[in-house]
Order: sequence, then structure tokens, then C-alpha cells
Amino acid sequence: MLFSKIVELIKNGKSGYISSVMQEDVNIENAASIEFASKNEITFLEENNKLKNFIYETSVSAIIIDKNKILIEEIKKRNVSIIIVENPRVAFSEVLNLLDKRTKLKEGISKTANIASSATIGKNCYVGENVFIGENTSIGNNNYIFPGTVILDNVKIGNNNFLHANSVIYQNTKIKDNCVINANTVIGSEGFGFIPQNGKWIKMPQTGGVILNSGVEIGTNCCIDRPAVGFTEIGEGTKIDNLVQIGHGVIIGKNCAFAAQVGIAGGAIIGDGVILAGQVGVNNRVKVGNNVIASSKCGIHCDINDGEVISGFPAMKNKSWLKSSSIFKKLPELAKKLRQLDNK
Repeated sequence: MLFSKIVELIKNGKSGYISSVMQEDVNIENAASIEFASKNEITFLEENNKLKNFIYETSVSAIIIDKNKILIEEIKKRNVSIIIVENPRVAFSEVLNLLDKRTKLKEGISKTANIASSATIGKNCYVGENVFIGENTSIGNNNYIFPGTVILDNVKIGNNNFLHANSVIYQNTKIKDNCVINANTVIGSEGFGFIPQNGKWIKMPQTGGVILNSGVEIGTNCCIDRPAVGFTEIGEGTKIDNLVQIGHGVIIGKNCAFAAQVGIAGGAIIGDGVILAGQVGVNNRVKVGNNVIASSKCGIHCDINDGEVISGFPAMKNKSWLKSSSIFKKLPELAKKLRQLDNK
């Protein structure tokens, strides 16, 4: 695609287009990271990016950059075309979508799909090989259901969703619009509900369901459990990485982001805009406020107020954790001094 066409795309995008400098209206064939980019490719660079020194040796044809005047002047010296925007990362994502060379998705229902007679499927859908769709399940328009996916009874799926290979959608699940569920993820499996009695465990039937609101994206090998009654719910626009476990009856707000290996126990309530880094654990029935940020391996055992940045196990305010962690390596020496004082 010609550089000039890419400029037009970014002008109409969400990155905050400012201006552009075209050295030559070359054909942009691909996008790449700046350290590997070459002729007929486009890359991006942010002001604090550690890779900025690569501008002195790159042979890339075009760079998307922010308003850093020093870097802009250096790029101009190399006769590289420039697109200046408020947010280069957003602009680059728009270009990647444009240049995506993956095989175009097809429509139609595979002959090997097993679809219940009471199920309904909307227009322009793709249902791949060996897909199973259960009774009274309704699927909207423009959905892509990849091979091996299992969708059980009484599931409701909206429009424009991607269910990747071998994902499993249990009964009573509701998936709204524009969601992505990656391979081998299970939505609506039984919650871990058992009642102790006389040294044994009595099973609590898990008759509820799961709701995924619009724009939710879930990585591979995730598990989202259904509760005994009611719903486990994931808020609009929330993004979930691989290998995440969400327990029964959990309520998650809008536009959250959870990194890999996060675990959330049953009944927890997570507010809007919450960021949980890798391996964060949330105790059952804990309430986490809006816009909380929890650093890696944080253990959240009690309620957290809006806007807090927390770290550690058990979780505490990040500043307190940093002070405490700086003392940890000194603990043996401090303990020795305390023993000496006790012996006096």
C-alpha cells in the first residue's frame, strides 16, 4: 500500500494525527520493529523507547513518531518519511490491521459440524469442522466459530465474535458483540462449589451462567466458572491474558486488563479500569475498587479502595512495599543485633 494511503488511514484514525513528511510515495509492504525494519517497511518510535538509537542505522522507509523535535530532525536527515501523531502505538496498530496478510476468513457451515435442530445461526457466519452447537442456542451475525469448538445448550451469542479452535462454551452463557475467545479456553465450567460435612464434601450444583459483555477478549487456556445461581460477569472492553482463572460468581468491571496467571476466587468484585499484573491472586469475596493497579504476584486478601497502586503479599500500598522490600535483605543482620541486645 502506498505511503500516502497509510497517511490517510491514520488521519481518520484514533492516534491524534498531527502532520506528515513524505520523502517518496513508496509502496509499504510490511510493518516491523525498528531494529529489524528495512526498505518498503514502516515502523514506529515513542519518545522514551530504548530502541531510538536505531534511527541512525535503519533502512526503513517510514516511521510513525510523536512530537519529539530532536528525533524528528534526525529522521529527516536520513530521508525517511514521517507520520507525526499523539500516540504512535495506536497509529501502528491501525497500520498493522491494514497490512495484515493472514488468510481471509471464509463463510459457511462445515459438513462435519454437529448443530442441533433447535439452534439458530445468523447471516455471514463461519462454522468450522467438527464444531458442536447444542439445543436452543442462538448465534447472531458475522460470527467465526473455528474447528473443534463446543457450544452447549441455551447459549446466546451476539454479533461479530471470534471463537477460536477447541474453545468450550457451557450452557447458559451469554456472549454479546465483538468478543474474542482464544483457543482451548473454557467459558462457564462448573464453579468449585463444595460443602464440608462429616469429613466429606457435598457438591453444590452450579446452575448459573456466565455473561461476557461486548468487546471482551480472552486469551488461550483460560477458565471462567459459572456459579450455583446467577452469573459470573465480565464487563465491557475487559482484556484477559492467557492462563487466567476466574472463579464462580465473580463480577468484573469495564475496561480491565489482567495479565497471565491471574487467579480470582469466587464472589470477588473487581471495579472498572483495574490492572492486575502477572500471577496476581484475589481472595474470595474481596472488593477491588476502580482503577486499582496491582503489581506482579500481589496477593489481595482484603478490600482495596479506588485508585490505589498495590504490591506485595499480602498486598499493601506500593510505596510501603518498596520501603519494606529494601529492608528484607538486611533482616538477618537486624535480627542478629536484636539478639545481641537481648543478651545484654
